[in-house]
Amino acid sequence: MRARLALLVAAVSVLTLIAFLVPLALLVRTVAEDRATVRATADAQSLVPVVGTADAATIRLTVEQLAAESGRPVSVFLPDGTVLGAQTPRTPAVALAARGQSLTGESAAGREVVIAVQGRADGTGVIRIVVPQHELTAGVTRAWLVLALLGVILVLIGLLVADRLARTLVRPISDLSAVSHRLANAELDARVTPAGPPELREVAGALNHLATRIQVLLVQEREQVADLSHQLRTPLTALRLEAESLRDPEDAARITAAADGLERAVTGLIRQARWRHSPAAGPAASDAAAIVADRVAFWSVLAEDTGRAVTLDLAPGPLPVGVAADNLAAAVDALLGNVFAHTPDGTSFAVRLAPDAGEVFLSVADEGPGMPAGAVRRGASAAGSTGLGLDIARRAAQAAGGRLELRTGPLGGAQVLLRLGPPTSPRQA
Repeated sequence: MRARLALLVAAVSVLTLIAFLVPLALLVRTVAEDRATVRATADAQSLVPVVGTADAATIRLTVEQLAAESGRPVSVFLPDGTVLGAQTPRTPAVALAARGQSLTGESAAGREVVIAVQGRADGTGVIRIVVPQHELTAGVTRAWLVLALLGVILVLIGLLVADRLARTLVRPISDLSAVSHRLANAELDARVTPAGPPELREVAGALNHLATRIQVLLVQEREQVADLSHQLRTPLTALRLEAESLRDPEDAARITAAADGLERAVTGLIRQARWRHSPAAGPAASDAAAIVADRVAFWSVLAEDTGRAVTLDLAPGPLPVGVAADNLAAAVDALLGNVFAHTPDGTSFAVRLAPDAGEVFLSVADEGPGMPAGAVRRGASAAGSTGLGLDIARRAAQAAGGRLELRTGPLGGAQVLLRLGPPTSPRQA
């Protein structure tokens, strides 16, 4: 923007200077020519009394003296044809002046000043002075250089002023852009200092107001989620008490474990809802091997009850990844829960966890009917579910710097591949 403003000012300045300096340069040349012509005319006029009254010898002496002083060729044509001074042939201007008409004309040697002298007894004499071309343009080149230098200085001053003005516009716009990028990166405390023209100040105030409003709305949303999650603790406690009162120890242990897992998920949701960014907190990290093994063991009980064969290929840990343990556990539960929810009983599935080129990938493949296109989109489901399971897994992968991939698995059904990047800090969550 600064370059465009400078280019605009430079173009306007150059056009303006051309409009003024070109006529001024022509005027300077005309003035120089007129000045030289006036001096030559004055010299010729000084010879008129001598040519009109003196004899030839006196006229010759006076002409030679004037030629020496002025440095210009001076000729006097007497009526009898005698030429005194510079010996030059009669020009048309001299012939016209012999008839009694004084004039100024142009010739190959320069400007020709011809004056008719009347009053002589033998006829009309003619005085001819030639102004050389270098005298006509004396001082013009220097004047043109001064004008050109003045034009360049004016253009540079205009560019300097334009750059100063452009800076007052560009700097506030750059600040607005920087703050908007910081807000996009979740730095909700970023604010811009209003500066520049009134329009930019108004935009800066609107951006600050928007950032404050977003911050308030996010705080309210987190508090509402935290309150809702906290309210779930009461029915969870009641469920745990009911499980403990069951007569079958295996059923009681299984239901109690499920209630404990649900309570951990609720606790993680509360902690995430109330989380605030803090540099001292450090990035999240967890051991994927331990978490996947724990969640597969939990779902293996249900798989046995529904007649599903489970193939496990879990690499030994630790396998650190850059995502919190609660989030990774929720992602694994979502992937395994989809197998039970969207495939008939008896459908086999395989779970594989292994390191791969600095990452850790988790594969969940089944022998079911497959997965429809677009299933990873949040809220999209073709089986009557909420459509949030795969989105939970996708966000967990993105938090670890990885990605979620859907494909047809080696068993003929759907395969979900979760790639997780390493933590940015050796400290684990």
